[in-house]
Amino acid sequence: MNPNEVEELFIRHGVLRRGHFALSSGRHSDVYLQCAAVLQHPRIALSLGEALAVRFRDHVDAVVSPALGGILIGNAVAYELSVRFAFAERVEGRLELRRGQEIRRGERVVVVEDVVTTGGSAAEVCALCEAAGAHVLGVGALVDRSEEAPPFRLEALLRVKARAWEPESCPLCAAGEPRERPGSRPPGR
Repeated sequence: MNPNEVEELFIRHGVLRRGHFALSSGRHSDVYLQCAAVLQHPRIALSLGEALAVRFRDHVDAVVSPALGGILIGNAVAYELSVRFAFAERVEGRLELRRGQEIRRGERVVVVEDVVTTGGSAAEVCALCEAAGAHVLGVGALVDRSEEAPPFRLEALLRVKARAWEPESCPLCAAGEPRERPGSRPPGR
């Protein structure tokens, strides 16, 4: 699946939204991607997982995703790679593996996220895996909408340019535009 096919799929399923959004990172943006709108279709999720898994054909032992956004696509990538899948949940402000899930010393891990904006959640999962003694091969994402290169290898199916601002310098706030908070966790600011 090439970027044009992914973009057309996202447009057809209403993944790409425009407006005024308070992101989980705390920043404000004029674009929001609601990947759940397309991942709710299992066959499409598996197709996207297959397209992302191709980028990580090295020996992989496990796929790990941050909850909530990365769970469906992470599971689809793990399915395609025929490896174990785990997800990290936020507990008292930090991501942890719970529910009997673990990453073992020496495992080769791919972290999978739906959308990378600042890379904060993906970097936190990478650190969690590395603290367990795993080797992180990189991060896979449906969409890279980052403004700066993240501190890890990132493979994304689609690159989306979106403007983002700190809340105090947001022109949409200054214009009185109503803002939505669609993310899986409360904005940081």
